[in-house]
Amino acid sequence: MAIKHSTWAAIGLLGAVGCSASTAYAQGLLAAPRISAALANEAVGAAVASCAAQGYAESAVLVDTDGVVQASVRGDNSGIHTLDSAHDKAYTSVTFKSDTMAMMPRAQQLNTLVTRLPHMLLAGGGVVIKSGNTVVGAIGAAGAPGFQLDEACAKAGVDKILDRLK
Repeated sequence: MAIKHSTWAAIGLLGAVGCSASTAYAQGLLAAPRISAALANEAVGAAVASCAAQGYAESAVLVDTDGVVQASVRGDNSGIHTLDSAHDKAYTSVTFKSDTMAMMPRAQQLNTLVTRLPHMLLAGGGVVIKSGNTVVGAIGAAGAPGFQLDEACAKAGVDKILDRLK
């Protein structure tokens, strides 16, 4: 069955309208850099491996700038609670665009605000990830016997991918 010339003209017109609407819509979009799945998995793997090498059962979670989980690893023999703690540390870090260890001295002042918001955990082990000056995510680590150790393992995860965040 042949398509009439007027039908082709209508299809062309709709295509042109759709294309211009797409262009107008695209102009209103914000560019949101996100860490690739491959790098996110490398980072959490390196964080968990760093702690495992020291004898600690650690979990690590990497979130994007919206706090959405990009990758997570529950280390061997780590408690189930470590996934939630690692997530909440990463979420807190990306929310405030700061490492959670640096925020701990202010925890008393922020306590009222933070305890009312879901997934906020002002405990060391959340490390913000930047590409240049732009925050692109955060990694949280939990399970080691001390916040400083959690933070060191999270930083090991960031260090594993930092040179490729461009």
